[in-house]
Amino acid sequence: MNIHEYQAKELLQKFSVATTRGKVVSTPDEVAAIARELGDVDLATGRVRPNGGLVVKAQIHAGGRGKGTFTNGF
Repeated sequence: MNIHEYQAKELLQKFSVATTRGKVVSTPDEVAAIARELGDVDLATGRVRPNGGLVVKAQIHAGGRGKGTFTNGF
């Protein structure tokens, strides 16, 4: 089976397994909107910090870590 992380998370969530929050996006505009939506939660207060730390993960099927590249060379 060869699935992306987001697909695995959707499958786990379907069976009520706790996973981290996340969204799948395809454009820079979508990234900005989701970053605002997700924000960053302060565990002590439960409040969202709008300028908190978020992680962006690019996912492709390339046969292993470090084997894929973007068209701009990254």
